[in-house]
Amino acid sequence: MILNIAVCAKQIPDPEAPASGYRIDFDAKKVMVPPGTPPVINPFDENALEAALRIKDIQPCKITVISAGRNPSKAILVKSLAAGADELILLQDAAFENLDSYATALLLSTAIKKAGMFDVILAGRQAADWDAGQVGIGIAEFLGLPAITMARKIEVNIEKVKVERIVENGYQIVESSLPAVITVGSEVGELRAVELTRMMAARKQPVVTWNEQDLGINLSDANKSVLFQLFLPPHEIKCEFIRGAAPDDMGSNLAIRLREIGAII
Repeated sequence: MILNIAVCAKQIPDPEAPASGYRIDFDAKKVMVPPGTPPVINPFDENALEAALRIKDIQPCKITVISAGRNPSKAILVKSLAAGADELILLQDAAFENLDSYATALLLSTAIKKAGMFDVILAGRQAADWDAGQVGIGIAEFLGLPAITMARKIEVNIEKVKVERIVENGYQIVESSLPAVITVGSEVGELRAVELTRMMAARKQPVVTWNEQDLGINLSDANKSVLFQLFLPPHEIKCEFIRGAAPDDMGSNLAIRLREIGAII
């Protein structure tokens, strides 16, 4: 039996780009990306793809990567094919821009239904641009499937999935029937290295592209959240010299000052 796995992957500006280059368009309520900043696949979604590939390493699987946006870059997202995914579906439409978590989950769940139900649906625990962490569990809600979050290890057979999920003081082991939605943490590990020859071959593979009409969906009023204000948080640096006649005095004065500002008890 071939296991069908879907991986949801978001294209975002490179999070490694210097933060000093970003600007805010206060009127449009948009983040202005520094010129020349390349888009990348969300690192947490790459963790999810790596989790899928590790399952594929030990049992027959078909992995389908799904990505949505106004104009998602095939050149960037074919990296998933080069890494070992079997199919790439791009959801491309002007209506797919600036969607909130609710609308994004609705869009992706609609595409998953159209593609054919999967045994396992994987997504990163959050996107590295907005860090909301809501889309994966939203997909589960729309599809009426069980959801497991913050996975660090995934084992699947034809009947169930067993997941080690991160909690504050360690991890839990959770089992679920299939199909199921799982959000993946960075603890899974980085996406495996991709050879240049595989990237070149992947660029020649056909890619499925669907728009709003293909999906039979209208997202004009799908956003449930309203962005009232977008701003850069204030960033202040204060330096205070702790003095004393001797090193022991400096240490005592430092402890006193730290207590005064509430840094220690």
